Amino acid sequence: MEVLKAIIQRCKHLAFDLNFSRAKDWKAEAKGRVVVGYMPIYFPREIVHAAGGMAVGIFGGGDRKQVVKGDAYYQSYICHIPRSILELALDKQMDHFDGFVFPSICDVIRNLSGIFKQKKIGKFVKYMDFPQNFLPEIGGAFYQEEMRHVLHLIREINGREATAASLNHAIRLYNHNRRLIETIYDIRQEYPWRLSMEEFYYILRAGTVIPVEEHNAILEQVCERIRKDIGTPQDKVKVVVSGAFCEQPAIGLIRAIEEAGCYVVDDDYMLGSRMITGDIADDTDKPLEAIAHAYLTQSRYSSSIYDVNDPKEYRLAKIVRDRGADGVIFASASFCDPSLLDAPIFQNAFNRMGIRYIAFQYSENINQFKVIKEQVGAFSDSIKLWEDEPAEAIYA
Repeated sequence: MEVLKAIIQRCKHLAFDLNFSRAKDWKAEAKGRVVVGYMPIYFPREIVHAAGGMAVGIFGGGDRKQVVKGDAYYQSYICHIPRSILELALDKQMDHFDGFVFPSICDVIRNLSGIFKQKKIGKFVKYMDFPQNFLPEIGGAFYQEEMRHVLHLIREINGREATAASLNHAIRLYNHNRRLIETIYDIRQEYPWRLSMEEFYYILRAGTVIPVEEHNAILEQVCERIRKDIGTPQDKVKVVVSGAFCEQPAIGLIRAIEEAGCYVVDDDYMLGSRMITGDIADDTDKPLEAIAHAYLTQSRYSSSIYDVNDPKEYRLAKIVRDRGADGVIFASASFCDPSLLDAPIFQNAFNRMGIRYIAFQYSENINQFKVIKEQVGAFSDSIKLWEDEPAEAIYA
């Protein structure tokens, strides 16, 4: 237990180090290393690793960073995360980053990439479109070109070519990373009291700001320890959290959900670290094609992806069933159009399916969650009291 506590404390420090000190130290350890920041949700970190770089997740300052300058660039009805990311950049806390990749999430993130370009932050700024067409010859080919462009931008800085061998090696490392993460989710599904969601969140988020090799070592130690019979079971219901895939909730919110009587057995908090399900082929002479194929055929649902042939409400319902969850918590960041537009689709479908749910909004910089805790507590109690009743009866 003492070893596990030490690991969690270290991960907590790493996860919320807004100066990204580990990335800065890693870059200084050898010539030719580059640091590439990426925004939520998903980015193929393998390609940066293969080119001699380190991909670092940037998820905003949360409630740990007061926003002053960033407010001058966005309207009051825009979500909070772009302001705090811009605040970090303008305060020079990311000056050791060589470039930035902004995955296609929404118009706000697209505009944020434009501001970074306008302010000349970093040696390159890339707005990376992800395919909405899932045909390999169209969406797959397009995605490979996007990855090649990122590799070209990195090569212009350090002159390093990403070879098939280096790409395959990077894919193996991240395959192992995802397998370890899923192992922890599987263990927590049966024994969620062995590692709280708050503790697991620190571990997951730390993995976005340190080398993957170091994170794999941490995950291996965590897996080893939570396989043992530790902790004390409590009378809580099991839930899945959905909607928090981009702007991350404050730790106070994650903690409030658990304290209100819920075990979170699946979520989309750090979706990018789990976006690809299963392994990517790691022994091919066309590794970029393998990464693209995995995205087209093995990616999780997301509000930023529209796959007409695989409706996301049924994919979320399958996660609920597979995890043995009692209900779903829809937690959307305020003004997050992708999440808020999806919510009615999910909720209408879940009413038909008899899946219980509750919905609320949050902001990354707010840490007062009394009302939300009361709502979640009532939701948890209703499931315990009427667990044999259909959802329509509860919501009638």
